[in-house]
Amino acid sequence: MSTATNFRHPEKRNRPDNPIQRKPPWIRVKAPSSTSEYHKVAKMMRDLNLTTVCEEAACPNIGECWAQRHATMMIMGDTCTRACAFCNVATGQPRPLDPAEPANVGLAVGGLGLSHVVITSVDRDDLEDGGAAHFAETIRQIRMAAPETTIEILTPDFKGKTKAIEAFDGAMPEIFNHNLETVPRLYPTIRPGARYFTSLSLLQAAKIRQPEIFTKSGMMAGLGETREEVGQVMDDLRAANVDFLTIGQYLQPTVKHAAIDRFVTPDEFEDYARMARAKGFLLVSATPLTRSSYHAGEDFAKLKAARLAELAKGREAG
Repeated sequence: MSTATNFRHPEKRNRPDNPIQRKPPWIRVKAPSSTSEYHKVAKMMRDLNLTTVCEEAACPNIGECWAQRHATMMIMGDTCTRACAFCNVATGQPRPLDPAEPANVGLAVGGLGLSHVVITSVDRDDLEDGGAAHFAETIRQIRMAAPETTIEILTPDFKGKTKAIEAFDGAMPEIFNHNLETVPRLYPTIRPGARYFTSLSLLQAAKIRQPEIFTKSGMMAGLGETREEVGQVMDDLRAANVDFLTIGQYLQPTVKHAAIDRFVTPDEFEDYARMARAKGFLLVSATPLTRSSYHAGEDFAKLKAARLAELAKGREAG
């Protein structure tokens, strides 16, 4: 039985000096839609006993995405073994893996008629491989149930377990995503259970094992990072041959979570986008409401077009 809790930092619980700041006018979030498509997604998730990160992480884009039948499915349960200061997913002792889950995800993808699907998970440090084999089996089940669907996964770091990436041999997605989340200096307070270079190494290993896939990573802005630190993270990601970078505004889920240092302006996000493009990323999404899975299908099409353009440019230069 799960013993989950959402209390990340008990010393901050109900503290008056850690309030949720009022959002600036440039952050506009659409309320959850009441369309039939929205309810179809919700019903299928419940019927198949599936979890979505859209709900668990309180994503601000859930209304828009569900109305368009876009959902990011979260496998391996709804309870995480870590307690990151930014995340709204419950922390505790997870339940055992559901062996029917990979097939159920395949059924959901096929039933919704998705052209592109994003699969993510909680951290499962209790598992020998961090859940890598469960990810791979989910990919196989989607391939069988919906062979035309393209697949993007957003993985944990698997605690740096060296054998984890091998589980994906023969079951690689089109996009392998793992978020760095923030700059190295802030890891001890924002992402204490993770290690910056472990995350970088995972992204690099995925690309080495299957060079034709796209690799992707994301960061949050507004936690106290500097422009120079963000630029260094971009350089590190490019050194690992990462193709796609997303940067969005951190939004404090509750008073128990890390406080927002500041709201980054749209002009600053534009500056980050220009910087990233200059450093050679195939694709960049940097806006206040950018999230890893937001507009994922459209972004995959842009990635393919960008790679074709790059190849054509190379041929012309040669």
